[in-house]
Amino acid sequence: MTFQNPVLFFFCALGVFNGFLVSLYFLFFSRQKRVQNFFFGLLMLMLSLRIGKSLYALFVEPPNLLYIQIGLSACFLIGVSLYFYLKSSVENTKKVPVSWKVHYAVLVILILGIGIVKPLATDEKEFWDNYLALFIYIVWGIYLLLSGFVLRDIIKKLFDRKAQCTTQELWLIGVYTGNGLIFTAYVIGYFLLYLVGTLTFSFVFYALLFFLLSKKNRDTVFRDIPQKYASKKIEDAEASALVQALHKTMLSEELYKDPNIKLGQVARKINIPPHKLSQLLNDNLGKSFALFINEYRIEEAKKLIRESEQFTLEAIGFEAGFSSRSTFYTAFKKCIGQTPAEFKKRFS
Repeated sequence: MTFQNPVLFFFCALGVFNGFLVSLYFLFFSRQKRVQNFFFGLLMLMLSLRIGKSLYALFVEPPNLLYIQIGLSACFLIGVSLYFYLKSSVENTKKVPVSWKVHYAVLVILILGIGIVKPLATDEKEFWDNYLALFIYIVWGIYLLLSGFVLRDIIKKLFDRKAQCTTQELWLIGVYTGNGLIFTAYVIGYFLLYLVGTLTFSFVFYALLFFLLSKKNRDTVFRDIPQKYASKKIEDAEASALVQALHKTMLSEELYKDPNIKLGQVARKINIPPHKLSQLLNDNLGKSFALFINEYRIEEAKKLIRESEQFTLEAIGFEAGFSSRSTFYTAFKKCIGQTPAEFKKRFS
C-alpha cells in the first residue's frame, strides 16, 4: 500500500532527514566526546533508519527489499541504544564498559546473522513479516521497560511536589517518553495503520527540538547530571544532627526572611561546605534549596495571615521573605494547594 500525499511525504521526510543529521553530528562532529552523546547519536541513527524504511515502503512502489531489511534491522537496535543512552546519562559514564560493548555487539551480530541466513530479498518475506518483525518489537519493548527502570528515581522525582527536576532530567524523561510513543505507534501500525509510526517520529522529533529551543539553559541538556556524592554519603546520625542544627539556625536567625539568601550563606551558619548542605537537602530531605527555604517562608506567611489581619497579602509575602507577589502566590499554591487569599478566608 502506497500513499501519494505530498504534504505527508514532506513532513515525514523532513523528520527523517533531520534525524540523520542529528545522529551524524553526535556520532562524529560533537565537540563534547561523551559516552552519552555517542549513544544518543546511535539512538537517532537507528530511529532514522527505521522511520526512513517506513517512509520508503509507504511512498515507493515496488520497494527494494534490501532497504526494508536494513530498516527492520536498525529497529532491533533502537531499544538497546535508548537503554545505554539513559543508563550512561544517569550514571555519568565516562568510558564505555567492556560488558556494554559485548552486549551491543551480540545484538548486532544476531540481527546481521539472521539477515545473512534468511535475507528478506529471497523467499523469506513471510518469516520477516510474521515472525521476525514481532520478535524485533518484543525486544524493543523489553528495553523500553529496562530503560524505565533506569529512570525510576527521576520519574519519582517528577511526580514529587517537593522535588524539582533539572533540565537534564526533564530531557531524559522527554527522550524516553518520545521513544515510548514511537514504539506504541508502531505496535498500533503493525496491526492497524502503518503510517502512524512515521508521523509520530516526526512529531516527537520536533517536540524535543522545541524543548531545546524553549529552554534558557538548553546548553546543559547534554552535560552530566550533577553527582549526588554517593561515594561520600552522610551517615544517618550525622545527617540527623545537621538537620536539627539547620532547623534551629533557620528559626533562631530567621534566615529565610532574606529574599536573597544563598545556599553558601546558610552552609556557613552551620559550619559545613556548601556541597555538603546541598547533599543533605537532596539526599536526606529530598528537596532543593529553594523549596527548603520557601517552606519556612510559607510557614511564616501562614502565621502572619492567621495573626495579622491589618497586613495585606502582598505585605505578608514580603515580610515572610518572598521577593515578589507572584513568587509568593506560586510557591504558596504549590505547597499548600490553596492561594494565600483562599487560605485567609478560613480565618476571616
